[in-house]
Amino acid sequence: MLTWAQFAHARPDLAEAGGRLLYQSGVGLAFLGTIRADGGPRLHPICPLLTDDALLGFLQPSPKRQDLHGDGRYALHSFPADANEDAFYLSGRAVPVHDPRRRQVATARFLAERQLTAAPEDFDAQDLFEFYLQRCLWTQTSGPGEWNPRHTIWRSS
Repeated sequence: MLTWAQFAHARPDLAEAGGRLLYQSGVGLAFLGTIRADGGPRLHPICPLLTDDALLGFLQPSPKRQDLHGDGRYALHSFPADANEDAFYLSGRAVPVHDPRRRQVATARFLAERQLTAAPEDFDAQDLFEFYLQRCLWTQTSGPGEWNPRHTIWRSS
């Protein structure tokens, strides 16, 4: 599995496309798939953060956060695009980040993206996770309902 920086170095085309699709609304938006304690799937929206070196996410106390603490496997999928059916999907393992400096950098990025001067109430109750990449799928289309989308698949070796 790779960090976002390692992935971007290995496949800058996919990292650029993924960043564009994850941030198409100005802030990171995606669907996060996790695995419940009973082995079943769970799907919720999330606001991923892309920094220069990592794909991160703050998760408030919730079932999806419990899932990642119990079984770090995840799948992340970009929100649907308005003009076409382009999509970006990745999967791997999420790992809690305990380094205060990394949390400080991620918090600054979170606030800057939202043009906030202070963190929301109870922001410290959120856990920070780094999402390591094992697989990626980039789907390119020319518009809604395209008959023959182009898929680019990447797997970590």
